Amino acid sequence: MATTYTTTVNHMYTINTPVEGFVVNVLFTVTGTDGTNTAYINGNIQFVDQAESAFVPYNQLTESQVIAWIDAATNNQVNYYANIDGQINSMINPPVGPQAQPLPW
Repeated sequence: MATTYTTTVNHMYTINTPVEGFVVNVLFTVTGTDGTNTAYINGNIQFVDQAESAFVPYNQLTESQVIAWIDAATNNQVNYYANIDGQINSMINPPVGPQAQPLPW
């Protein structure tokens, strides 16, 4: 089954320069599920620049706008998705690790 991904914005930090409510940091979680297994990874994106013409006041932002910023800053979250796919793969096919054995003598 294909993995379904969901991005959730957890926190946003703002400053009042260059304009009041300028978002400088977004903390988010990307969750993936294949219907049986679920994995997640947390992310943190910092923003230092935003075109004044594209500025949206903080109280008018939507989650979909902020997720679009995350997509733009992370190349559509491809590394986050790959990490989740790896976690799910490890759940399905657990890695084999060495086991301590009693000494043969």
